[in-house]
Amino acid sequence: MGAQIAAHCVNAKVPVILFDLPAATGDKNAVVVKAIEGLKKLNPAPLGHNDLAALIQPANYEQHLDLLKDCDLVIEAIAERMNLKHDLYKKVTPFLAPHAIFATNTSGLSITQLSEGFEGELKGRFCGVHFFNPPRYMHLAELIPTASTRPEILDQLETFLTTTLGKGVVRAKDTPNFVGNRVGIFGILATFAEAQKFGLSIDVVDDLTGDKLGRAKSATFRTADVVGLDTMAHVIKTMQDNLSNDPWAAHFATPAPLSKLIAAGALGQKTGSGFYKKVGKDILRLDFASGEYVAGGGKADETVVRILKKKDAAERLKLLRESTNPQAQFVWAILRDTFHYIAVHLGEIAQSAREVDFAMRFGFGNKQGPFELWQAAGWKQVANWIKEDIEAGKALSTAALPDWVFDGRDGVHTPQGSWSAATHSYVPRADLPVYQRQVFRAPLLGETSLDPKTAGTSVFENEEARLWTLAERGLEDVLILSIKSKLNTIGAGLVQAMNQAVELAESRYKGLVLWSPTAIEGGPFSAGANLESMLPVFMKGGAKAVEPEVKKLQDVLLRWRYANIPTVAAVSGIALGGGNELALACNKRVANLESYMGLVEVGVGLIPAGGGLTYGARRAAEERAAAPEAYLLHFLTKYFMSAATAQVSKSAIEARKMGYLQENDVIVFNAYELLYVAVREAQAMHDAGYRPPLKAQFPVGGRSAIATITAQLVGMRDGGFISAHDFHLGTSIAKIMCGGEVEAGSLVTEEYLMMLERKAFVSLLDHPKTQERIMGMLQTGKPVRN
Repeated sequence: MGAQIAAHCVNAKVPVILFDLPAATGDKNAVVVKAIEGLKKLNPAPLGHNDLAALIQPANYEQHLDLLKDCDLVIEAIAERMNLKHDLYKKVTPFLAPHAIFATNTSGLSITQLSEGFEGELKGRFCGVHFFNPPRYMHLAELIPTASTRPEILDQLETFLTTTLGKGVVRAKDTPNFVGNRVGIFGILATFAEAQKFGLSIDVVDDLTGDKLGRAKSATFRTADVVGLDTMAHVIKTMQDNLSNDPWAAHFATPAPLSKLIAAGALGQKTGSGFYKKVGKDILRLDFASGEYVAGGGKADETVVRILKKKDAAERLKLLRESTNPQAQFVWAILRDTFHYIAVHLGEIAQSAREVDFAMRFGFGNKQGPFELWQAAGWKQVANWIKEDIEAGKALSTAALPDWVFDGRDGVHTPQGSWSAATHSYVPRADLPVYQRQVFRAPLLGETSLDPKTAGTSVFENEEARLWTLAERGLEDVLILSIKSKLNTIGAGLVQAMNQAVELAESRYKGLVLWSPTAIEGGPFSAGANLESMLPVFMKGGAKAVEPEVKKLQDVLLRWRYANIPTVAAVSGIALGGGNELALACNKRVANLESYMGLVEVGVGLIPAGGGLTYGARRAAEERAAAPEAYLLHFLTKYFMSAATAQVSKSAIEARKMGYLQENDVIVFNAYELLYVAVREAQAMHDAGYRPPLKAQFPVGGRSAIATITAQLVGMRDGGFISAHDFHLGTSIAKIMCGGEVEAGSLVTEEYLMMLERKAFVSLLDHPKTQERIMGMLQTGKPVRN
């Protein structure tokens, strides 16, 4: 875990020294060097690009403690044993800088007891910082103070975690397992208990408790496998050891199937088996009764699925509770158990209900926190249902709901703040300056907050896009184009709005920002062209009828590139095919770390036609101009291979390596800051006297470069690595990026190469193999290999 935290810090360009034990023999740094090298092999990847591993400075406790004197923040992440941590604290204390903050990444040990390993003033600079695993991807970071922790230390850390590392910070009380794991692990234990009660297999439970319930797709048992069964057992043991008086303590026993798996060394994904085991292409699941792995694939009953699809939360919960279907009863039971638990323990574990909901959303991937769901379903009605179940002996505990639950309230989240059971008041959100960078903070049901889909003043709107401005926080002088089509795909409506945007922005505004509201909560920037919207045009007039529509997209993208005001793309999530070309057409890109960019058209038997290949050819020429002694093909190969193999970046850092982001583009770690930074970049570019790039011709590789690439493709085809249609697509891409049948070094324009793109794209629409791929994608959502 320490190595992964270090990896995420170097992703953000924070200098890091990673300490580990000295090796018994040979190089004393062998242990820590192995840990750093191991980062390159992990999946999901903790590093934005494997090259960043070299930026982590290895160190060991025997030789390098002096290095601590230059560290501003020290994060301890050693084994979860109080005595070992105290021993380490004594060893490192003499080397800490007088201003250094010391934080422990413990997942459940008492921060107050850990602070006893320090003396005097250092206790004021000590707290808990609990990253959720994997730290690059999980938004949650819990900040846990002791009574001695200085308030300004917490504010500094919250600012650093929020903007530099991109986290959603929840301040937790110093109680066992804090907020996220306290509630989340209880939920898993309750799921165990209720699944056994209703006789459900783990695959059915996971189908019920994943995205159908508004939770992470990995659901319950797959999540446990990913986290690691030993890690989960450790957190459960913390509850056993420290919560013996909890009204639910009887259910904190480690489930027998979990104990057996751990004893057998089946720790989940990291060992290849846990609750699930992959055998060949089959995924087997553990059968609780026999202890053996059996065929999986069990699904929720269709009647229960229909209930879970109900948009109205009150109706959904009512139908679940009243149903006689065991699966429906199970789902109601696990929801009721969680509602019951968080109501009883709210005052103990969290400052307010907000922290509970954000912990479950940021740390466990829930779309809605448990208090939010309860409030949405009708606070009073659900409270009475829980009370009835407690009295009927159906709940896991006989503990009564607190009096405040029945004081006439309609929920715990209000415009004034969220309910604190400890202070019997509503607590507003933190107002640290860093949150001024978030135009739209994480929304919470019941609060009065700006809706990114409707906020501000709309200037123009159609079914696919909205042009608007927001007077708050200095945004009124930049025009924002929000994409609002399904998956933010590109259709005629978006093209229309993009043209309108340039006209308006050039006459009235400092700049123009392209942004997708769904991206702040993990949605796409743009999944590319809307293939379904193309079908009617194709069916009516054939491939030639599509060409004018492609030309309109090309023209508007060129218009954005050469507009008299700066255009900035705010990218987060997937930016694929035409979605990537939208970003490439802008003068600048501000990209969230988790941006996955690529030209993927070959997957549907097509080639990029919105200027993506032209961009690669132009960038290769620009890069070669800085190294005139090199061959143009040396620079072009990177862009050709990315398009020909549909390569998608695994991060914004890798997108920069691939050339889709340039050195002056900005990488932002917190998606909630993306719009603010993009607008500020547009304003700064304008205020610095922005002028659009001059249209210029550039050299291409010509027929000789086409011949070289084609020869390589022939080898791949004849060797069985690519299909005949892949070969056809690859040669088409090569011809476009090399300028067609011209001499090497010939000068071309962007319009010329985009014409080649357009003609090749239209020609492919009539190809039967391409048509097979398009229909396969539309019908199954998966690429067809033909």
